[in-house]
Amino acid sequence: MRIWRTSPKDSILATISALHLLALVVMAVTWTSSPAPVQAFDGFALVVLIAYNTVIISHQFIHVPWFVDERLNTAVSMVNSINIGHSVQAYRFSHVRNHHRYSNDRLGADGSTRDLASTYRKGKDGEHEPALSYVITGTRWAVIDVMIEIVSVKRFWRVGPHEKDLLALATGHEPKRSRELRQIQLDRAAHTVSLVLLLLISWQWSVFCYLPAFLVAMVLASTQNYYRHFGANPDERAADSVSYYGRLYNLMTFNDGYHQEHHLAPGAHWSSLPAVHERHRASLQAQPRVVSPVPAMLGFLHRNRPQLHRGADQDAVIR
Repeated sequence: MRIWRTSPKDSILATISALHLLALVVMAVTWTSSPAPVQAFDGFALVVLIAYNTVIISHQFIHVPWFVDERLNTAVSMVNSINIGHSVQAYRFSHVRNHHRYSNDRLGADGSTRDLASTYRKGKDGEHEPALSYVITGTRWAVIDVMIEIVSVKRFWRVGPHEKDLLALATGHEPKRSRELRQIQLDRAAHTVSLVLLLLISWQWSVFCYLPAFLVAMVLASTQNYYRHFGANPDERAADSVSYYGRLYNLMTFNDGYHQEHHLAPGAHWSSLPAVHERHRASLQAQPRVVSPVPAMLGFLHRNRPQLHRGADQDAVIR
């Protein structure tokens, strides 16, 4: 009987998800009895775990669910909702069905963008929004999402009629629509209950370790998203994102650096992204595009990055 929908390699990601959940419990249980250096390490490790799970593990899952059995996919969504601090299904809606549909578009005639996470959404004169402003906004919305999840307990975590963006992104066909919205409900329930249980285990860990780590991780996740698109050409499908081809990074992140390729084939399994690159090599070489010398989360170090959204840039890299 087949277990893995696409590849048994996804067992690595599933194992990381389970170990992340276990680490949360172990940290909470041992926090008050740990010396200060261990507490500091726990905080650092938690930042890495939440950020890594958000931009790598859960990101891979929302594009290509791992299991044939949908009950297992439901469980993974709930587990990683606990791990990343918000609903994985809601993440799928906003990222797969909105961001990848509109691909970091420019401001339209109505003065807004269709991509709700576009780096141009609050920009002026055709420019990206400043990085700091974008990161602050992204982190603020992450906190607001958590508050919405907690408050929604009064309606058993169902998506409310006021959550128009989520409802608009759900499929319009029943019974699939009900299943999708029910998954958000299950994710929210799992996350909220886990917060309560972790508070009961150690309110000190929850307040002084988990909460700061979550905020820092959301800052890193927003930074990652910003520099995945900063300087790219939103009008050219094969140049609207930024890739990074460092071998060690892509080994450790399941080819996350192949972001342009991911935009060209968002439904492709992570293991096939180098093949996507080869398949689209001609179109990738047909125009200037941005290839970063550093991973997206460190994109601010790429000081001379071409700004292709302004027009032709002779310093752009073509590969």
